[in-house]
Amino acid sequence: MRLRACFALLLFLSACTTTPPSPREPAARDPRLANLQRAAKLPWTDGGRCAVREASEPWPELAERCFHALDHDRIEFHDTTGRCAVASAGAAVGVGLCVLAAPEIIVGAVIVAGVVVVGFAIKEALDAHELKWADQEDARPLPEKRPVPETAPAPQKPSPEKRPKPEPKGPDFPPLEPPEVTERDRHRCEPVPVPYHRGGNKLHDKCADRIPNNSFPGGDVFVNGKNFDALQLATRTLWEVKTDNFDTYPPELRRIVIEEQLPKLQYERALALACGFDFKVGVRSAAHKAALEFADETLEIVVMNWC
Repeated sequence: MRLRACFALLLFLSACTTTPPSPREPAARDPRLANLQRAAKLPWTDGGRCAVREASEPWPELAERCFHALDHDRIEFHDTTGRCAVASAGAAVGVGLCVLAAPEIIVGAVIVAGVVVVGFAIKEALDAHELKWADQEDARPLPEKRPVPETAPAPQKPSPEKRPKPEPKGPDFPPLEPPEVTERDRHRCEPVPVPYHRGGNKLHDKCADRIPNNSFPGGDVFVNGKNFDALQLATRTLWEVKTDNFDTYPPELRRIVIEEQLPKLQYERALALACGFDFKVGVRSAAHKAALEFADETLEIVVMNWC
């Protein structure tokens, strides 16, 4: 209770001393991004998964929930302001947690030994956030250019023998996305069920629908601008399914398949982690699983025995 009271005091003091954010600073407008950038400077034993999952909460809440995931052998806490000593009653863990949970960054309060390598989960979440902001910047309308006044030439009378030809029109292709999908919708983290699977591969669809505890069988799930193959709401896990007959491929084709699939899977995992979801890849053979794990050991690969 004393420690929580300390958190409340720190939040109150931060609210009183924080200056209004500049409109040119997206990090100040996005507490989640600010928390991820702060967490990136700390050593984590779980690659930063806990920090990504709790990044939408206020920093003191994140610090309390993820304190256990820090690499405590490499980090020292110093109560330079003296605000934490009384609230923590002299407990070493309590003082450390109180110091870490301070809303503002205090120089010398948290000291990390060695070079900090950004946790893979935090890095992917930050990369996904940069992609989102880049897309939003590209979507902004360009400033209107006023034409330079020119002297218009005298209109020519069309020849009676020649009729003006109509301008050629481009092919009437349907839009890539439904017109009701806005830029904001493309990047929202709330899962939206899609009543069908894209691609039309029956084996792929069957494997996706039979994922244990699939919350929306029969269709995809739209999250953060991407249609994922399945979602387990109970564990907040998004799935991508690969149904290659990988164990029958020759070595050269195996290499090509992995080189093509790996960057896409890493990007999809970044989108999932940015919204606080875990990410799994379902494959049909142990050979495919081993090849993907060899290419990126941080990917979570599952052999789909159900299909």
